[in-house]
Amino acid sequence: MQVHLNPPLEPGSAPRLAAAIVAAAADISDAELDYSPESIDVVEDIVDGFRAEGVSREEMAESLVAFGCYLGEIVTRNIGGAWRHAPTTHPTTAPFVVELPDARECHPIDWVFSRLESGTAVSIRELYAAADADSALPGEGGHR
Repeated sequence: MQVHLNPPLEPGSAPRLAAAIVAAAADISDAELDYSPESIDVVEDIVDGFRAEGVSREEMAESLVAFGCYLGEIVTRNIGGAWRHAPTTHPTTAPFVVELPDARECHPIDWVFSRLESGTAVSIRELYAAADADSALPGEGGHR
């Protein structure tokens, strides 16, 4: 799938894409996205709405990528980590991923596309929780 966004799809553009979807969600559906883990439920509801309307991943690609960037910003702000180029050996929807503090990767853009395709069988909240819980050092609880 070819996605053409302005700014282009690069690790440094993720925060700008996230901010743009925050503004768009507020304008279009009065959705409040505040970069908190609790706002993941709002993203799931929005993506579920796209699914209920029967839209395809191609039709909504730009919005889905932007929502994935928003989720990645929740990860980086609450768990830690940074946006990085995706390794070429791992196929992803976008050419960048979040590298967590323990060097694991998470793929929040893929989370959104998977939710659209599979519905509630894919829980973005659970994917986030797994990234948070697994980022804890031995002997520590999940850190925020």
